[in-house]
Amino acid sequence: MRNASAAGFTSKWRTIVVAGGLLFLAQAASAQIPADSDAEQVRRGEYLTRAGNCMGCHTMRGGEPYAGGRKLNTPFGEFITSNITPDNETGIGRWSGEDFWQALHHGKSKDGRYLYPAFPYTEYTKVTRPDADAIFAYLRSLPPVAQTNPPHKIRPPYDNQTLLFLWRKWYFKEGVYQPDKSKSDEWNRGNYLVQGLGHCNACHTPRNVWGASQDDKLSGSKIVGTYWYAPSLISPLEAGVGEWPIEDIVELLSTGINGHAVTSGPMATIVRQSLQYLSDEDMRSIAVYLQSLGEKQDHAQAPRKARKMPEQVRQYLALGEAVYEKHCQDCHGKSGEGTPKIYPPLAGNRNVTMNPPLNTIRSVLYGGYPPATAGNPRPYGMPPYQHFIRDIEIAQVVSYIRNAWGNAGSLVSPEDVDNSRGNEF
Repeated sequence: MRNASAAGFTSKWRTIVVAGGLLFLAQAASAQIPADSDAEQVRRGEYLTRAGNCMGCHTMRGGEPYAGGRKLNTPFGEFITSNITPDNETGIGRWSGEDFWQALHHGKSKDGRYLYPAFPYTEYTKVTRPDADAIFAYLRSLPPVAQTNPPHKIRPPYDNQTLLFLWRKWYFKEGVYQPDKSKSDEWNRGNYLVQGLGHCNACHTPRNVWGASQDDKLSGSKIVGTYWYAPSLISPLEAGVGEWPIEDIVELLSTGINGHAVTSGPMATIVRQSLQYLSDEDMRSIAVYLQSLGEKQDHAQAPRKARKMPEQVRQYLALGEAVYEKHCQDCHGKSGEGTPKIYPPLAGNRNVTMNPPLNTIRSVLYGGYPPATAGNPRPYGMPPYQHFIRDIEIAQVVSYIRNAWGNAGSLVSPEDVDNSRGNEF
């Protein structure tokens, strides 16, 4: 009888242990498979991560996505982007949601160190906490990549945290985006995406000698660490779209090209990696916001009179015209009219005439390549010419197209061409 009781007790205990083990395994399995709400947060985080183009900086050429290692050259030294995959040792695997929020919103690392604004927390501070949590959830869902990246190479005295503390006191304004109640929800959504998550100020806003944005008006600037110019999104002489239909703005930003403009260089990369994946609603919101910024062209101006040019200048432009007829005319047309949505027009093209002429020179040097997007999957490109025409000829042809067919721009010298060479984006 005692043995029977013992056997019964043992049997019951085994049942409890097995049941408990199965419950533990079920709980473990459910922890690995996100609940519907968690899965939705991850999907939303993936979308927001695309909108912020996080992969663009946190992936080096040929490297694993989000594992960092990309070099960012600045006047203050060389910054290396961090590994933001969920690897415990080299990534953010040991980070909490609060740690991630501290980095985005407060510009501080997990250990409390001040981050350098090469990481654009000056714009990301506007991101809401729910959006930050969704981005973190997505990054945590990625495969961990064990990749130790080299340290920054910051030149003295900029490698001093005390100096960075003072910089933050003077130039960093912390705060989540606050909607403008006098504007529509659509306008506010566009403002939030442009000024916050999209961090457009990082390229399109002038910086002072300390690397701080001088305003948030997107008034144009040479891109730090590159030899490209991010044009003003306000001026009708550069890339302002105040008079464009909303549909044209959306088309350019989502496909990289429309009937009268094309994106190239760093902006083409942004369209390819980020903007083309945004929803129709968000793209329209961005377009509405950018349209509201653009200044209107003064159509009441008197017609421009033909300029009297010194004979030496006319000869210089004539040499450029000969280069144009030989290398450019077949695609861009005898009168610079181009082919809509294939080869951009050069006549009346603001990218051609704006100052500085960096982007036009670099397009001739290295070729012009619109992004491959869902809306323009097989874009036509322009080959690089630096290998078979001399700097003097590049200077002449760029000078010619900046002053032909009603265009009016400064002349370009061979020295300008040589100075336009540098690191690729």
